[in-house]
Amino acid sequence: MASQGQGSDATVEAMVAEVEKHPVSSILIIIAMQTEALPVVNKFQLTENPHSSFPKGVPWVHYHGTYKDIMLNLVWPGKDLTLGVDSVGTISSSLVTYASILALQPDLIINAGTAGGFKAKGAGIGDVYLASHVAFHDRRIPIPVFDLYGVGLQQAFSTPNLLKALNLKTGKLSTGDSLDMSPQDEAAITANDATVKDMEGAAIAYVAELLKVPAIFIKAVTDVVDGEKPPAEEFLQNLASVTAALDQAVTQVIDFISGKCLSEL
Repeated sequence: MASQGQGSDATVEAMVAEVEKHPVSSILIIIAMQTEALPVVNKFQLTENPHSSFPKGVPWVHYHGTYKDIMLNLVWPGKDLTLGVDSVGTISSSLVTYASILALQPDLIINAGTAGGFKAKGAGIGDVYLASHVAFHDRRIPIPVFDLYGVGLQQAFSTPNLLKALNLKTGKLSTGDSLDMSPQDEAAITANDATVKDMEGAAIAYVAELLKVPAIFIKAVTDVVDGEKPPAEEFLQNLASVTAALDQAVTQVIDFISGKCLSEL
């Protein structure tokens, strides 16, 4: 994945050249919520690793297994140790991404999860998107150059053949640490030209870029942000059914990747 304006296109090309000599053999799937993760765990018959190399005491959960010719590792941040809810958001996702890359050395990262969508950009409940770009919408630093750093715009790893073969929708993903949308967030999301919004993607992209691992982002729409219903209500109402669409999309993506090099995606 390339950082805009930072000469990272050459870095991505070097990454691809390094790995293109052999098919993708190790995929790290990062998912924020247990409800989103378990269908994928069950689909690929992954088993929990009780002896992960993660620091002692963290709630992070690691599942692993082999599917076709690929070692699959799925990590979700687990439940908050105090409140018992899913550890969503950019901080947890950054930490688990960093630790997982160091421990598992994946060829490719897939961040899969649910997202809010914008009907003004054509998104509807149950639509599945492969993000073309990711950026933040709640890191407002109104100082020259720092403003660009705050947005953190990055291009996701390019997979034109996958996109065409699976006929997935594509659009820009905007990330922030709130489920709702303040007027300031809305203006930033509009500036980001985003079709979908989540709470993890751009943070995962940042870590993946630092450690030079290509990453793609699969997002299924649970709520219409610019619709009639409150996003929180619609999110909870559609979470279970939309995760089924997400699970199907992840399966199709991994089936397509099987036997292929990064450069063939």
